[in-house]
Amino acid sequence: MAKICPREFLDLPLRVHSFLRDVPLHDVWVVDLPGGREGITLLEFRSGSGAGRTEDIPYATKALLQLRFLLGRIFRLDKPRAGEKSASYVRLLNEADRVGSLVPPGSKDGLFDVVYAFQNEMLLEIINATVHAFSAQTLTRTSAGYRLYWAIYVKPVRWITPVYMALIDPFRRWIVYPQILDKVREQWIRLYAEPLAAPD
Repeated sequence: MAKICPREFLDLPLRVHSFLRDVPLHDVWVVDLPGGREGITLLEFRSGSGAGRTEDIPYATKALLQLRFLLGRIFRLDKPRAGEKSASYVRLLNEADRVGSLVPPGSKDGLFDVVYAFQNEMLLEIINATVHAFSAQTLTRTSAGYRLYWAIYVKPVRWITPVYMALIDPFRRWIVYPQILDKVREQWIRLYAEPLAAPD
């Protein structure tokens, strides 16, 4: 798993590129997933792996999240802000997006809210006093299996956003995202790895 140049992600035919054209793309991560039969979709994998469940978050990442939530309570970073609902990008979905979404827009997915969820593309968002951030994922077939792309978009909400991102980026890049993507790969292997052949 690794942070990659965004160009590879931007070249994929995805709805998110036009939908979030006014939101800066912060970074893109990938994890290569070995094997797997033809036709596995992002939503199938997420359903089978239980993606979105906070109890499956790796320990060190969970500890950092708990620290973040503690600071959020102390400094009131996560208190709902006036106009938060109206700021959600769910309101910008067109009729085709709404009809095509296999998960109801606005429903919860762990710490995030679903904007849309197609078979192989999902967009989530979170809004608080520090950021309006989006998590976009897509799953593509490769010669050796599949590749999961995970893109993060960050829309500033006020002066604190760039400061906040600068503070958390080292933890994201060296602890949180590598651990989460390691977990994703483990779950993939559990679900789709070829069983070992029995000895003769």
